Amino acid sequence: MDAHAGADARTRQGSSLEARLLRWLLGSFGDPPLEFHLCWSDERVSGAVTGPLETLRITDRRTLLALLLDPQMRFGDAYVTGKIEVDGDLVKLMVALFQIFAPDARESTLSRIAGWCRRPRRNTLVGSRDNIHRHYDIGNQFYALWLGDTMAYTCAYYPGAEYTLEQGQTAKMDHVCRKLRLGGADSVVEAGCGWGSLALHMAARYGAKVRAFNISREQIEFARRRAREQGLEHRVEFIEDDYRNISGSYEAFVSVGMLEHVGREHYPELGRVMRNALTMNGRGLIHSIGRNRPATVHPWIERRIFPGAYAPSPGEMMQIFEPFSFSLLDVENLRLHYARTLRHWLERFEANVAQVRTMFDERFVRMWRYYLAGSIAGFDTGTLQLFQMLVTPYNNNDLPPTRDYMYPR
Repeated sequence: MDAHAGADARTRQGSSLEARLLRWLLGSFGDPPLEFHLCWSDERVSGAVTGPLETLRITDRRTLLALLLDPQMRFGDAYVTGKIEVDGDLVKLMVALFQIFAPDARESTLSRIAGWCRRPRRNTLVGSRDNIHRHYDIGNQFYALWLGDTMAYTCAYYPGAEYTLEQGQTAKMDHVCRKLRLGGADSVVEAGCGWGSLALHMAARYGAKVRAFNISREQIEFARRRAREQGLEHRVEFIEDDYRNISGSYEAFVSVGMLEHVGREHYPELGRVMRNALTMNGRGLIHSIGRNRPATVHPWIERRIFPGAYAPSPGEMMQIFEPFSFSLLDVENLRLHYARTLRHWLERFEANVAQVRTMFDERFVRMWRYYLAGSIAGFDTGTLQLFQMLVTPYNNNDLPPTRDYMYPR
């Protein structure tokens, strides 16, 4: 081998201190299918695997050091600012990263220290309004580009492979309504109604009378306008207020995609609201992103996308129901349905990325691309789950003998 060939080989393998440190780090994580390209030295370091690799190009030493100190937080920030570029499929890369930081994976001392220094934002009455405003009040026009006609920002339900996003969202709303056994004589209270699609669906398709609570002003205004357009303002009341201020008595209590913003410390408070709201024969349904065991939300997601968010385990969700003796009727996990929903969202986001860039900037585009791709990976790897829990007061004997009522005939 001549001198030039030897130099090329060293460049490919990586011989600097940074390259050797990365090689050791990849080995400690089980040699994931990743390759690092250190742009300042043109060195490449990869896991000891065969097959295609997703390549991460790191622009400078400072970015590499930040990754080593706090990878979960700094990786997302570096991607958003362009300090890291990805050659390959971003979702596949995120799957590999989620597997590195799987629930049973080893956590470095530096990562633990970084986690102790970060605290999720509180979900007090004031804090919740600020947290919701930061995510949901950034413009209905932006969300309309990729959520579809229903403007439903929660997991869809896909009974068949041919279902579109809109069909999946409508199927999800029907699935929820059937679980609650809604009829024309029922009154419903919804905690956290988004842009109003479920409340309008319950009124239009099932004849229910609905009061829907939300603290996002932009969402409430959008929902009220749709109610007027559909002639449903006499059956649906959209209220700009916190769920903790719900009053009245109802046959059904439903919350789809709000529990993630409640905060564990407020679960008994939510349970008390449910107990006070439901009639003796009432039904309650909570639909939430979750985890198989307690763990904090990914720090980058909590800090940059969903301030104050928390995805509970089933045991933690029971803290809503157990203090008030609610009977658990049904638990369903829709994890893979959410992965498919997110793929639909990401496809539409990318199809409209030029418009998003005009509305905001390149940094915003990269932030939301990273968030959507990472969410797909979270559900694909089982790091995240999607739970629906159906409950009723403990002394309700007006119960169907089978679960047939949940599924269309």
